[in-house]
Amino acid sequence: MNATSDNLHQVAIPEPFTLVVFGASGDLAHRKLIPSVFKLWCDGLLPEQVAVIGYARSEKSQQQFIDELRESAGNAFADQGVDFPQNKWKKFAARVSYHQGGYNIAADFESLRDSIKSQAAAASVAANCVFYLATPPDAFVPIVQQLYACGLSRRGETNPWSRIVIEKPFGRDLQTAQTLNAQLGECFSENQIFRIDHYLGKETVQNIMVLRFGNSIFEHLWSHDNIDHVQITVAESLDVGRRGKYYDNAGALRDIVQNHMMHLLSLIAMEPPVTLTPDAVRNEKVKVLKALRPIPPVCAKNGVVRGQYTAGTIGGVKISGYRETENVRPKSGTETFVAFKVYLDNWRWAGVPFYLRTGKCLQRRCTEISVHFKRIPDVLFNLPPYGPLPQNVLSIRVQPDEGITLEFQAKVPGAVMKIEPLKMKFDYKSSFGASPPDAYERLLLDAALGDATLFTRSDEVEAAWRFVAPVIEHCSQDCCSMISEYQPGTWGPAAADELIQADGRQWYLG
Repeated sequence: MNATSDNLHQVAIPEPFTLVVFGASGDLAHRKLIPSVFKLWCDGLLPEQVAVIGYARSEKSQQQFIDELRESAGNAFADQGVDFPQNKWKKFAARVSYHQGGYNIAADFESLRDSIKSQAAAASVAANCVFYLATPPDAFVPIVQQLYACGLSRRGETNPWSRIVIEKPFGRDLQTAQTLNAQLGECFSENQIFRIDHYLGKETVQNIMVLRFGNSIFEHLWSHDNIDHVQITVAESLDVGRRGKYYDNAGALRDIVQNHMMHLLSLIAMEPPVTLTPDAVRNEKVKVLKALRPIPPVCAKNGVVRGQYTAGTIGGVKISGYRETENVRPKSGTETFVAFKVYLDNWRWAGVPFYLRTGKCLQRRCTEISVHFKRIPDVLFNLPPYGPLPQNVLSIRVQPDEGITLEFQAKVPGAVMKIEPLKMKFDYKSSFGASPPDAYERLLLDAALGDATLFTRSDEVEAAWRFVAPVIEHCSQDCCSMISEYQPGTWGPAAADELIQADGRQWYLG
C-alpha cells in the first residue's frame, strides 16, 4: 500500500489480469464471486482491462451467461440496498466471456489458453491469470493438472504470473489433505496457491489482530494471568437444506471446525508476528494449531458433545429432522452440532480452556468470540451485598451486526450503592456509516495482488487436520446411538450446557 500525504493508505491496484472461474454455472460464482468482482471494478479497485472468463460444463450461450450474471449482480446490490449501476455493468459485461469445457479434457484447456492469450494481446497487457476453483472437490486435481499440462500454471514464473484459488474442503482427513497438497505442489508453487476460507475475509476477523496488537490496553492482559476462559460460537439457524448428500459425508467437524473455527482460534490465541508479511502471520497461526492438546480417542468420554437436530419449527417454519432430509442416511450418525473444550499447551495459555460450539438449526445465526477475564478478588464490591459480580467480557461479533463489545461494572445513579453490568459497544454500521463489504471482495482483491496473508498455507491445513481428524475417527458417523438430539430453535443438546456447567461456567453471547 502507498502512503499518502495525510498518512492514510490507499489500496493498491493489481496489474491487468484474467480471472477464470471454474464452476461458473454454480451458486457460488453467481451469488458471490461475480458480484464481488463487479463491485471491486465499480469501486476502481481493479484495472480497467480486467477480463472474466466463466468456465463450466453446462451448455449455454455467452449472452445467456451474461444475462444470468446480471440478475445475480442485481440481487446482490439490492440486498445491500444500493442502486445497480447499469451503465457500468454494460462496460463490465463487455469484458466477460463464457467457455464451455470439461475438467479433464486437454483440448478444452488448450482452447482456454489460446483465448486468454488472444484477449491479453488485444488489450496489450500481460496474460496474468487468477484461476478460481468454485467446483466440487473431485475436480480440483484434474483442473490443476490440465492447467499445468497446457502451460497455464507457469510454475515458478513471475511474468506473466498465474495464481490458483481453491475453495474448501481441503481434504477429508490428514492423509487426503497431504495428498491434495502434494498434487497441487507438482503443478503450482506454494506461493501461487491461495486456499480460501471466506471467514478470513470478514472485517471483524481481520480486526482481531488490530484489536490485539494495535491497542496497548489489551495485549498485556492477553494471557492465563488475566483470562479465565475463551468461547467461540459459530451458530446457524438454517437446516441442511439441499446439501444433504454433501453434509452427510462431512458433518460439523469437517464443515466448520476444521477450517472456520481453527482460524478463529488461531487469530485470538496467536503470538504477535514479527512483521505483517503473509508468512510471518501464518507462522504464528500454525504455532497455535501445533500447541493444541490432543483430545483422547474415546470421544464420548472426553468431553466432545455431538448432536443432531430433530423435527420441529423455527420462526413458525416447520423443519424436518436431519435423518429425514433428502440424501441423508436414515440411521446417519453425522453430527449437525458439536461442542468441546480444548487447551493450548504453551506459556501464554497454560490452563485456560477454550470452549467451541457450532451447529445448524440453532436459535439464531451468530458467529462470536468472547474472552472472559478472571473474576476480581472476593473483597470490596465482590462481596455481599454488592457481589458476586459477573466477569468482564470482551465480545467480538463476526456476524451478523459486526462489532466489538466490552462488558464492565458500573454504579447505578442514586443514593443507594447498586452495581450493574454495562456494555461499551462498537459496531461497523453506526461507526462507519455502512456494513462491511462482502468477504469475497477482499479475498479476490488480495489474490489478484498476490497477498496471501488471509489465505491458508499447506502446513496450516495439515496442522488443523492433525487435531480434528482423530476426533472424527473415534466419533463414528455410521450409527446415531452416540448422538444427542436437540430441537430446532434451541442452542443444541442439553449435554452441551452440561459440558461447560461442569466447570462452573455458562455459554455466553453478547
